Amino acid sequence: MGSGSSSNQPVTASAASTAASAPSAEPAKASAKASASEPESNLTGPQRNAVRSAKQYLSMTGFSRKGLIAQLSSSAGDGYDVADATAAVDSLDVDWNENAVRSAKQYLDMSGFSCNGLIEQLSSSAGDKYTVSEATYGARQAGACS
Repeated sequence: MGSGSSSNQPVTASAASTAASAPSAEPAKASAKASASEPESNLTGPQRNAVRSAKQYLSMTGFSRKGLIAQLSSSAGDGYDVADATAAVDSLDVDWNENAVRSAKQYLDMSGFSCNGLIEQLSSSAGDKYTVSEATYGARQAGACS
């Protein structure tokens, strides 16, 4: 995916299994766990289901908070209500900076990016939807910036 590609398309089952089976320099790690401040037991049934979906997505690839909510609530994705998807994502303890690093490394494994190009891809509303701060951290930690 060059910087002209958009990654705002929902992850399909085949894309998810491809992402899960793609070789990586780092083993996939669980990037989310239930937060002590808002245990899953306080969530509704749909929100608990959205938590399960979110954890599954995070185990496969890096997501920004906004990107994960969009994936969960997209009609081409999981189709959860935006409020349920937001509550589910916000109930998880996720290191969004580390997810940005994962995403940046995945982009660099596929294509060359300048530092600014990768930050733009990661932070674009048509891209991964990370904050500029998260995208900058990800690009730097992935080695795209000097």
